[in-house]
Amino acid sequence: MSDIYLDYNATTPIDPQVAEAMLPYIHGLFGNPSSGHSFGQGAREGINRARRQVADLLGCGEDDLIFTSGGTEANNHAIKGAAWANRHRGNHIITSAIEHPAVTEVCEYLAGHGFHITYLPVDQYGMVHPQQVEEVITPETLLVTVMHANNEVGTIQPIGEIAEIAHRHGALMHSDCAQSIGKIPARVDDLGVDLLSVAGHKLYAPKGIGALYIRPGVQLEKLMHGANHEQNRRAGTENVIQMVGLGKACQLIQENLTDYARHMGTMRDRLEERIMESGADARVNGHHEKRLPNTTSIAFRGLEADRILEKLPTVAASAGAACHSDQVEVSHVLRAMNVPVEYAMGTLRLTVGRFTTEDEIDRASAEINGVIETLSAVQAAAN
Repeated sequence: MSDIYLDYNATTPIDPQVAEAMLPYIHGLFGNPSSGHSFGQGAREGINRARRQVADLLGCGEDDLIFTSGGTEANNHAIKGAAWANRHRGNHIITSAIEHPAVTEVCEYLAGHGFHITYLPVDQYGMVHPQQVEEVITPETLLVTVMHANNEVGTIQPIGEIAEIAHRHGALMHSDCAQSIGKIPARVDDLGVDLLSVAGHKLYAPKGIGALYIRPGVQLEKLMHGANHEQNRRAGTENVIQMVGLGKACQLIQENLTDYARHMGTMRDRLEERIMESGADARVNGHHEKRLPNTTSIAFRGLEADRILEKLPTVAASAGAACHSDQVEVSHVLRAMNVPVEYAMGTLRLTVGRFTTEDEIDRASAEINGVIETLSAVQAAAN
């Protein structure tokens, strides 16, 4: 029987309709989009259509978007670009303790260049409370950057409320929406953001493509210098094939988000229920309601996530901790949530997608339950 993929928050397969949309730009429409002849203009039309498709999904203007090489570049451009362009206004940046390294590492870089970074704590559900932003924001704050939804536990943050506070104090608001787009609505005006990052490979588009929304009037320092591509904001000959893929992926989400979310939620709940009803000593990490419909983070008390995965060769999932001979390395997200180490060490992140089937869920849950029962028995005998 085929392996079961339950790691959709790590990456998604390319949707067949996305692959089909990309094919003409691989085989025939190969021209440089900056060229005036028919080959170039055919490529330019593909980019223009893709930009419209992404803009329609985010609810923004086409001129408010630039394409990037992925979510990491989008985050770097948003955070570094805002910091350097607005340094005359202040040197304070607020973020959360559970951000992706594509945000935390950028903040650490800026900390080494004179910027002051405040890391907001989260509660036991992985939630940032807007009041915490109110308490730490100062006249020197130039940017607040908080992810829309967490990649490990799926908790959805109150971005609109946080943005209102940021704007009231004259700061910009950025949100890394890599995990939320394609699973829940993520429109720029509803969120109130000035900057928003998109990662193509999280929403059934190719790896190596992303986008950054920049609200009109927001000034960013360039990261890439060269010719005047992407409205003179990001130099480099456009990656037409993958831009077209991202555009098509966004169109599919625009047309089918309700159905996608409903299916993922049904599959996630089925998986979670079958595991939690097995009698294992387990808990679900994250907010039980305000979370992504495809994500469950299940912690098995006293077990080691790595050992569980080793005995699940046909189930692809992620571990929330790495256990070594002398220590347990718990993810920074679970640490920030103060998940007890005896649960954190046995945490699996199980994420479903639009192609997940009931049969896969039933087979995966049966395999997981069997492994947990076996490991628990071994542990009990050893004690």
